[in-house]
Amino acid sequence: MNDHEMEKKLLSIISDIAEGRYSNDIMELTRDDVPHTTRTIAEAVALMMVKVEAREFRLQQLVDELKALNEKVRKNTIDVVTAMAEALEARDAYTKGHAVRVAELSWEIARELGLKRKEAKYVGLAGALHDIGKIGFPDALFGEHEARLPSELVKQINRHPSIGVKILKPLDFLGPIIDYVAAHHERLDGKGYPRGLKEDKIPLGAQIVSVADIYDAITSERPYQKTKTPEEALEILHAIAGARVRLDVVEALERVLEKTSKA
Repeated sequence: MNDHEMEKKLLSIISDIAEGRYSNDIMELTRDDVPHTTRTIAEAVALMMVKVEAREFRLQQLVDELKALNEKVRKNTIDVVTAMAEALEARDAYTKGHAVRVAELSWEIARELGLKRKEAKYVGLAGALHDIGKIGFPDALFGEHEARLPSELVKQINRHPSIGVKILKPLDFLGPIIDYVAAHHERLDGKGYPRGLKEDKIPLGAQIVSVADIYDAITSERPYQKTKTPEEALEILHAIAGARVRLDVVEALERVLEKTSKA
């Protein structure tokens, strides 16, 4: 290779390095038989390339460390908020374990409907946090009532999705979870709350949480109603499907329960 060819190769290698395409080709031009000027430039470029690679490697390490830290903060925050939601239930013996059951059932329904794991995880977390807006409600709300709740307490209860959104909104990494919590009491016919959303305006995740919530409430002991069997609960859900909840979500719940009973 003559001097001109070596210079041409050096320029080509420098151009590749400048565009981020690193290789060891530059080392061929640092041999003793290479002209002094070309060899000196090649050595300087090779040293620069090594330093750049080292910096890029360290930068990537820092990015990975930051991602890990952010994930840890995110997980810890979700754990704290979920613990708050579960602690809320301790005020009422009749709803103890409700959030956990709704979360698990919401996850299973979501998977049965074909949602991906990440999407189903969002739905499950929404199930765990759907009643977080009841924090700060008076003890009277959690007391025993022979019949249905008094109208003044009903009005307070109807505010809990909106309050839940205010609590969770600063945690922007929760993504669609906040929308699911906000809309889990909306109805397909527009008679739900707090916004009176209709049909496809209601997120699927919210409808899944709604069905899981209703099912668990019906099959759990409450002071104002007798505990019903899973079969009776499904009959009720089928009866309100189309007006209040989506039929495909109810049918997915039915399949989940069938699989559970056979397990």
